[in-house]
Amino acid sequence: MSANREDSVNNKKRKRFLPWILLPILVIGLSSVVYAAFLYSKAQSVMNSSYKPIERDSKRVFKNVPVENTSILFIGIDNSQKRKEENPRSDALLLATFNKKDKSIKLLSIPRDSYVHIPEKNIYTKITHAHAYGGVRLTLDTVEGLLDIPINYYVEMNFNAFMDVINALGGINVNVPYTFTEQDSQDHQGAITLQKGMQHVNGEQALAFARTRHYDSDIYRGKRQQEIMKAILAKATSVKSVSNYSKIIEAVGKNMTSDLTFDQMLSYVNYLTAGTGLNYESLTLKGSNASINGVYYYKLDQASLDKTKLILKNHLLGKTTSSGTPSTNESSSNN
Repeated sequence: MSANREDSVNNKKRKRFLPWILLPILVIGLSSVVYAAFLYSKAQSVMNSSYKPIERDSKRVFKNVPVENTSILFIGIDNSQKRKEENPRSDALLLATFNKKDKSIKLLSIPRDSYVHIPEKNIYTKITHAHAYGGVRLTLDTVEGLLDIPINYYVEMNFNAFMDVINALGGINVNVPYTFTEQDSQDHQGAITLQKGMQHVNGEQALAFARTRHYDSDIYRGKRQQEIMKAILAKATSVKSVSNYSKIIEAVGKNMTSDLTFDQMLSYVNYLTAGTGLNYESLTLKGSNASINGVYYYKLDQASLDKTKLILKNHLLGKTTSSGTPSTNESSSNN
């Protein structure tokens, strides 16, 4: 796909959606029914069929990283019939890093219009185009280059899974910052209206909440996506119905690929459900709107990017100073 097909400044309101973060993991965290033979067997079969490893050699390797500290890139795509492409652009990128000792997760939403270097193509363009140029592999390489950390695993999902999972959960609760009207998943204009305040939303409504930016920006959309993720987490861990979990597993399996094995997913379930006090921190990449050759981009602020890179690196390394500020003692090794 040529970069000439990028969105213009006046065409910034194209379709977005929230991929899920942790959906493939959470759906098999079956609470008190996790040991039900039927669900376990079904989850194992579905996740095994979604397993798709990527042949790649990471260019960034950290020395002395605890083996249990890992990173996962969640890639959201829209590969509906209307936008069917061999390698569609990514509509959402969300990175999660895990530190087992601290029982902490750091979440970073990467704006899809971020102006970045695309390795292999050796060009600067929107990060969303990495997937169009080279699928998951090039997206992983691009994010590694941007953040200078190793990306251990990926999970790719389309918006059908996002909507189906929320519907299977019976909806989720979100705090809507302002009243707005948005198109639905079939591009019907004005189909969804949500009122300001705490709302119980279904899959279509949650999709509209995740992608609208009538009164804010990509940064705030990323924050809303993270809020939805946390709402899904809360609801998924409270659902007790075998029927609900069966529907969730089916929804995810039809719309997901990942290089996480079933056993690895179970290990993340144990991480998320063992005891209490799991700490989430949401990170933001600051930047500004820019027009380059008449094309809209989100130009990342270098100081904010450098700070974020340091936070993520030290979260994986488990290095902090006495004040809690990330230490700069460890560096990455580029092969």
